[in-house]
Amino acid sequence: MSREPHLDVLMKKLLRVVEVSLGATDAARDAVQEILRRGADTGIFFSGSRGRGNPSFELTGQDREFLRAVSIRPDR
Repeated sequence: MSREPHLDVLMKKLLRVVEVSLGATDAARDAVQEILRRGADTGIFFSGSRGRGNPSFELTGQDREFLRAVSIRPDR
């Protein structure tokens, strides 16, 4: 069973996007590791608001996955 040509184009596009995403994660991890090797510390601060007057945020699974990928443990 052959695929339709437009599906092949979409699959190639998806593959490129995944490769770029993985490359960006590797680049971020390398940058964090270089900062740590040079004796500095790293941190990422998230801010936002949920509703009016209630500043808070929740990390999504994707947020946590990214932080783990760059060797950062989120503070609770």
